[in-house]
Amino acid sequence: MALKPTIMAKILIIGACGQIGTELTKKLRDVYGTDAVIASDIRKGDPEFVASGPFEVINALDFNQIETIIEQNGVEDVYLMAALLSATAEKNPAFAWDLNMNSLFHVLNLAKAGKIKKIFWPSSIAVFGPTTPKQNTPQYTVMEPSTVYGISKQSGERWAEYYHNIYGVDIRSIRYPGLISWSTLPGGGTTDYAVDIYHKALSDGKYTCFLSEETRLPMMYMDDAIRATVEIMQAPAENIKIRSSYNLSAMDFTPKEIAGSIKKEIPDFTIDYAPDFRQKIADSWPQSIDDSSAREDWGWKHDFDLTAMTTDMLEHLSAKAE
Repeated sequence: MALKPTIMAKILIIGACGQIGTELTKKLRDVYGTDAVIASDIRKGDPEFVASGPFEVINALDFNQIETIIEQNGVEDVYLMAALLSATAEKNPAFAWDLNMNSLFHVLNLAKAGKIKKIFWPSSIAVFGPTTPKQNTPQYTVMEPSTVYGISKQSGERWAEYYHNIYGVDIRSIRYPGLISWSTLPGGGTTDYAVDIYHKALSDGKYTCFLSEETRLPMMYMDDAIRATVEIMQAPAENIKIRSSYNLSAMDFTPKEIAGSIKKEIPDFTIDYAPDFRQKIADSWPQSIDDSSAREDWGWKHDFDLTAMTTDMLEHLSAKAE
């Protein structure tokens, strides 16, 4: 599906310097124009990124700061990307809960008050837990998350649906699987190995994986994830029938399988395994996802499989290193 530019007021991205936020900012500016998209984060990140368009320093936990930026700039759509991810959140549970939940309440309440029209808020496969069916995990199923990140995202889904049903807030959400990108570094997630492995393949010719070789997880190339994010926000409101969060999928693989795809292009590449605390987190998550609701409701379709992703990752990272 082609991404359709429209005449619109400004977009605010909160948490724009993160793994997803950086690339989402670039894509939204490509679609809507540089001046229409305000990037923001708690501190300035890469100088080139900060200088590439409107940028504001915003604490996602400061309601007044967010409200002021929205009012001063006529913001209509907010993409709330600020969060503490799975592995990082386990090290600081109280702050993770505070950031992940209260930043969501701030934008929900601004929408409830009529200050903004539309919200994008990302959920995650972390909402699922050890009792969730692992194969082809359904849209509606048992959800007993075992991590702080997953608990916050599952709670956020319930609040998102509540604010839509009770107050008419137009909030849209995707349960991201593991995301893989060549342009930004990992952000503290359990699926980070699938990014780092490409970097180490090129720099060292070998990689030590923090998950076991047969740990299968749902994954997605960042290009697909960003496109899905823009497409769900562009879809007519009547097509968005799920207001908690949509399952989203593209592929699933194990560390052994991703290593095999790399070896096809770098034959001398080797991998070994040293599972750490992240193994327990990964074991609690699904191995594959049923995303038929997203495909039926708003036309989701992925472009990249494992082979195509590996080729694209290695090409971009090689060029970046030159």
